[in-house]
Amino acid sequence: MSPARSLPLKLISGSSHRALAADLAGELNVALEVADIGAFADGEIRLHIETDVRGAVVVIVQPTCPPVDEHLMTLALMVDAARAAGAAQVIAIVPYFGYARQEQRGRVGEARSAQVAARLLSAVGVDHLITLDLHAPALESAFPMPATLLRADELFLPQVKGWAISDVVVVTPDAGGLKRAQRYALALSAPLAVIAKHRPSADAAVVVEVLGDVRHRTCLIVDDMASTGRTLANAAEALKQRGAREIHAIYTHAVMAPGATETLSAAPLGRLLTSDSVPVPKYARLEVVRTAPLLASSVRSLVQPADD
Repeated sequence: MSPARSLPLKLISGSSHRALAADLAGELNVALEVADIGAFADGEIRLHIETDVRGAVVVIVQPTCPPVDEHLMTLALMVDAARAAGAAQVIAIVPYFGYARQEQRGRVGEARSAQVAARLLSAVGVDHLITLDLHAPALESAFPMPATLLRADELFLPQVKGWAISDVVVVTPDAGGLKRAQRYALALSAPLAVIAKHRPSADAAVVVEVLGDVRHRTCLIVDDMASTGRTLANAAEALKQRGAREIHAIYTHAVMAPGATETLSAAPLGRLLTSDSVPVPKYARLEVVRTAPLLASSVRSLVQPADD
């Protein structure tokens, strides 16, 4: 998608994160349009984009956080409505992309749900997708449309450096997050540790070993999301058992299924840092950084609002 610098920009909020959409509108200095989104008696989504989008670049803000199916379908319907109303281009801002954990078939008969979700958005008319810390970065090659894959590093690193913690070891709780952890380790001039584990079920993981020296060190766990909280909690317990002095954690998406807050509260964790990529539940220990500046920069690289 080439920059469309002479076209008007219409920023529309979906149903999943209106606070983020409002923050982004402030960063871009544009009005925020809110679609009329409701439901029929049988639960089917009903929506109407009331603003005039003819000839405009329409930017839709809709992370597909829980309930994932509802928010994904709402996004698809919003894109279809914008296209039917004459939008010149549609950019979907999906900071948290649901279904990205299911990007490959582990066995015969399993669905590749990430690719299905991506194809759905392409089919209804998304020209460009903007997302943040995609769970499986390799999925970018499977997106039918161009995609901007943002990294939360630049949001989190200044905050972590402000903590003034010393003798840090960056820890990835999953081998799949090794490249992410390597970036943090390089930025913090810190060594790296890896937690080896196996998954007996989809939402459960058992620690097998901690690879790296963490004894008497400050550990910084870096992950892309917290859903049940068990991955972070189990990692923290394993690090404590191996003599870690302090344990802090960063995770980009605070998906936080029921019970996750209690799980993290019971774990030997100090500071917790996340972003507002999804609506964040109230939790006193949780530090939250804004994603709107990073998202706004990405939008500006694609389209500049036309002068009035």
